[in-house]
Amino acid sequence: MSQRQHLSAEARRERTVEAVIELCGREEPATLTTGRIAQRMGVTQGALFRHFPSKEAIWEAVVAWVAERVMARVSAAAEGVEDPLAALEAMFLAHVAFIAEHPGVPRLLMGQLQHPQPTAARRMVKGLMARYRQRLLDLLEQAQCQGQLRQGLDLDAAATHFIGCVQGLVLQSLIADDVAGIVDRAPAAFDLYRYGIRADAGGDA
Repeated sequence: MSQRQHLSAEARRERTVEAVIELCGREEPATLTTGRIAQRMGVTQGALFRHFPSKEAIWEAVVAWVAERVMARVSAAAEGVEDPLAALEAMFLAHVAFIAEHPGVPRLLMGQLQHPQPTAARRMVKGLMARYRQRLLDLLEQAQCQGQLRQGLDLDAAATHFIGCVQGLVLQSLIADDVAGIVDRAPAAFDLYRYGIRADAGGDA
């Protein structure tokens, strides 16, 4: 108990975020209440709201946590990889590994995107997706300049398909109730993606 009492405000906020992400891996994010979050943390709702002025503020903190870590993870994976296609693969595998570690993340992000109102958390999710997409486009443009991609390839479509491959793996893992298994299936999924965009894949090349 004394250890809990001496936690800083920042540490308490981070514990709240981690509790929400954990709960989203097992429960429906749309119906997740502050009472349930407080229960999971072993605190009262009053204690929870001493660090967050509203439930929406909790979701904003969660999305900010996810955005910072996802971008840091995929950027670190691609850092220093000179071959653009190899960098894309590193991003793909790093992203999948992050999801395997935090299975609640896809559900909570989709929950925010499906929110009927233009909330701050929803805008933050869309901002994360825009940053992620731009990172992909930068690498795809580099690959195109190096002649690695097939002629006439639509880079916007290629970036969309990359994200769709990750989302497809996530969906299948949720259906199979085997999120951890996504790591084993990821390399083959990326191989198919790479075959569809590379210069030696046939088509106009």
